Amino acid sequence: MIDSLVTFVIGMSGGSAALGIVLFTLAVRLLLLPLNVRQARSAKIREKLAPRLRELQKRWGRNPERLSKELSALYAEEGTSPFAGFMPMLAQLPFMWLMYRVATHPTALVGHDLFGAPLGQQVAGVVANYGLVSGPFLVFVLVIALVAAVAWFSTRQIKVSEEQPELMRKLMPLMPYGSVLAALFLPLAGGLYLLVSTAWAVSERAVLASRPL
Repeated sequence: MIDSLVTFVIGMSGGSAALGIVLFTLAVRLLLLPLNVRQARSAKIREKLAPRLRELQKRWGRNPERLSKELSALYAEEGTSPFAGFMPMLAQLPFMWLMYRVATHPTALVGHDLFGAPLGQQVAGVVANYGLVSGPFLVFVLVIALVAAVAWFSTRQIKVSEEQPELMRKLMPLMPYGSVLAALFLPLAGGLYLLVSTAWAVSERAVLASRPL
């Protein structure tokens, strides 16, 4: 199935695997947009309800049954539920897995490159085959630098609540940089996928954050 999909993606992009990865990633992200809109709306509602949630927890914290009823009533009043944000996120996982498999296919990318850098090779392989002073290595450096820049913008969008544990407050701003670490070990095609996907995610969050509920 993945072999046929990769062949189809490359064929639809005129034989360019790099362009195929970019277009396929954008197409899937566009397909997921309605789910992300719902997830963003749920996040805004939770943020709006935070003061009232704290009040209820303080008032009924020793009565779990009453607290559960009050919380359910509060969420129902807003036309949502405590789990509304999780369903869109879970629904995205198969699509994310599919994008990753297309971008890191081990055989279909043989012979394909991005400005001379083999899409199927990791940075260590590029250094071993071409050296540090080479065009392919510079392509890798550029992709990783762009992934790092997108990760930085992503950290600026993170809102850390004071109610969260201290460890979580420290870790959350660092989490977007996981994509940089992944790009160092994935084939160049995987780094390209990460760049396109994370750049879309950052742009999407910025747009959705500016929209009313």
